[in-house]
Amino acid sequence: MKREREELGPLVSTPLPADQDADSQAMTPEEVDAELAEIKRRIEDLGPVNEYAAIQYEEEKAELDRLKAQHTDISQAAESLTTIIREIDEEARSRFETTFRALREEFRRTFNFFFPGGEADLRLENPDEPFNSPIQITARPEGKQLKRLSQLSDGERALLGIALLFAFYGVRPAPFIFIDELDAPLDDANVLKFASYLSHIKERIQVFVITHNKRTMEKADTIYGITMEEPGVSKIISVRLKDVKRHHVAVEEA
Repeated sequence: MKREREELGPLVSTPLPADQDADSQAMTPEEVDAELAEIKRRIEDLGPVNEYAAIQYEEEKAELDRLKAQHTDISQAAESLTTIIREIDEEARSRFETTFRALREEFRRTFNFFFPGGEADLRLENPDEPFNSPIQITARPEGKQLKRLSQLSDGERALLGIALLFAFYGVRPAPFIFIDELDAPLDDANVLKFASYLSHIKERIQVFVITHNKRTMEKADTIYGITMEEPGVSKIISVRLKDVKRHHVAVEEA
């Protein structure tokens, strides 16, 4: 029994309370051996003592603290990004609505130029979701009922599209514009309207028009022609209509 006590060391050297010590003194040697064997078995079940447990604990705790700090930083960054995105969405929506209102007004004016006495409008089908909403275009040429775009004739749709295009330029004017055969689908009457509008805006915008229509050319200040006198070599010829008209008048007076 002495040997077992020495092996267990401090586990059995701690004094027991008086009542437990009295019970242990009443135990037989066999009972003491059995109790000691049970204690040893429990100690063995615990496995070997990890001498580095305290160090590992501190390392794991430091890693946990680092991850918590990262989580806090990421959470704060996510909240900041959410705020920025919300502010951008609000600003974008405000600008879109302002521009759309201006476009509606400008479209009504340009449409009325091409269709005197007529009415036209642009409407969002879903105003609550302006970025995803289809835009409905309605028009009523003078003397006709209000129609959607699909109900207009080909000529009316072409002229309406031109009116909408120039409405965009009216809202966000540029110093110059290029137009490539925009008058091609128009009949003679509508070509005159188109050419008249170019004359109307050329005082504030420099307009470059590619066209084969003589009525459109008549409204130009300068005409440029591209010829190919020999294969692979292009030549530009320019004519100022004012000079031509002045020369024509001089010839008639002579």
